[in-house]
Amino acid sequence: MSEINKTTTKNWFVSWFDSPYYHILYKDRNYREAQLFMDTLTHYLNLPEKAKVLDLACGKGRHSIYLNQLGFDVIGADLSENSIEEANKNANDNLHFLVHDMRESYEEKFDAIFNLFTSFGYFENEQDDLKTLVAIKESLAEYGFAVIDFMNSYQVIENLIPEETKTVDGIDFHIKRYVHDGFIIKEIDFEDKGETFHFVEKVRGYTLEDFKRLMEEAGIYLLDVFGDYKLKKFHKNTSERLIMIFK
Repeated sequence: MSEINKTTTKNWFVSWFDSPYYHILYKDRNYREAQLFMDTLTHYLNLPEKAKVLDLACGKGRHSIYLNQLGFDVIGADLSENSIEEANKNANDNLHFLVHDMRESYEEKFDAIFNLFTSFGYFENEQDDLKTLVAIKESLAEYGFAVIDFMNSYQVIENLIPEETKTVDGIDFHIKRYVHDGFIIKEIDFEDKGETFHFVEKVRGYTLEDFKRLMEEAGIYLLDVFGDYKLKKFHKNTSERLIMIFK
């Protein structure tokens, strides 16, 4: 197992998500599947026309843009200044982007808050994840719903590929994966233009039981749990995702 470099991992998301290489490595993600998920989700939640939606940890805003196309009034928020700068190129009267720390609530209240594609559990301290849940709860309108779409940690750990190399745009990304101190860790090493790079992704391997415990502490009511983007029932041993709807 690799020796963990604390300085690299503490706020790993700040440097990695601001790096152009993050977007190169993940450029083949299935956005059509993501759009179908949002169609299904907004239909399930029966969101009113022009509902106010917060896309929390929105990255470059691809999903915010799609939600806006569905007719919603959307704010995309992310800690990455580079991502928000890029996302802002798509802003309009009903689509806004801002740099925001998810641990802080909004004065504005939302009909729906979406935290999609495992954009949770990045912080070193579990208390920061609890603060995030409280901030989400405080930012919801009276009849609003929140959704966290997380990995199914059981499945991920069970099927962890310890080492692989992915070549994208002529760059060989050497990837190592392992579990350490309750976190699922991915180390990414590569060379480009004569420079050597090392990045880390580190996500706490929360289970449904962990989320229930944190939500209870945050005073959140968990309404529904699903196991994939078609909103099928969650099965701990087989489901691809852990999708939680709460208020």
